[in-house]
Amino acid sequence: MKTRGRIAKKVLEERGDVPGWVLISLMTAGLVIAIWAIAGPALGAIFESALARVTGF
Repeated sequence: MKTRGRIAKKVLEERGDVPGWVLISLMTAGLVIAIWAIAGPALGAIFESALARVTGF
């Protein structure tokens, strides 16, 4: 039973790497924003072209 108590205590003491995950999340959001800024106009043009073709029939 002493081993079980030590394991439980060790599990409760583990906190994880919250700042690391926050940094990864912020970097991912930054990449999405950067890619969207670059590809956004092209994607908009493709979408408008597709709508024009559909409504042209």
